[in-house]
Amino acid sequence: MKAYKAYCLDVDGTIYRGEQSIEHAADFVRRLQDKGIEPFYVTNNASKTQAQLCERLANFGITADPECILSSAITAAKYIHRWYAGKSVYFIGTDAMGEALRAEGISCVERNADIVVTGLDWGISYDKLAQACLDIRNGATFLSTNRDVAFPSERGFLPGNGAFTALISTSTGVDPIFIGKPESHMLEAIRHEHGFRKDEMVMVGDNYDTDILAGIRFGIDTIHVNTGVSRMEDVLTKDVPPTWTIENLEEWEVI
Repeated sequence: MKAYKAYCLDVDGTIYRGEQSIEHAADFVRRLQDKGIEPFYVTNNASKTQAQLCERLANFGITADPECILSSAITAAKYIHRWYAGKSVYFIGTDAMGEALRAEGISCVERNADIVVTGLDWGISYDKLAQACLDIRNGATFLSTNRDVAFPSERGFLPGNGAFTALISTSTGVDPIFIGKPESHMLEAIRHEHGFRKDEMVMVGDNYDTDILAGIRFGIDTIHVNTGVSRMEDVLTKDVPPTWTIENLEEWEVI
């Protein structure tokens, strides 16, 4: 086992599962913090603000630095600020998306935008989808926070942002730039803002198809924990397996 400077932790399935904490996760974070390392938390969830995500982690016994929390909405805003400086944005999403964009000094407009970005929106409507399509047809760059077509709830699986993204893409014939995992934009944002080398970073998660693939595509080490979506026996058969596979975070020694 080697030491890293940047531990990038998935949240749902690695830190907690729904309203249930995952055993040893909070202790792993405390062991990192005892070594003077603040981990990063990377989540495809675009509907929560940094403060809301910080509060949620606190409910599971984790004191997180808000600046170390990256949702797909926050990362989308950072991506726009870096690569499309000065461009206006029409967004579909919750207040968390608006907050992330404003924090980066991005101008949000109701029509005729340079960029359209979509995230999960509890108040989605035909008019919102129509405006997104109109702007994209007029040449706006199309970004989407994540590919998740469904997410679990007490009622069953509900439509996710990826489903509405597919509707817009089908209507316009334009494929979006996806920001969330398994794309590596979150990890690149961490590297860019903090100056880490790739050999100083590691991605930790339970889902091979999002967390682990994001790390593999970015070219950093990966740790699969057998606490969520992907089972260890399946992960070990992949053409490109994780760097390490462990049963839970208690097994990982922080050095």
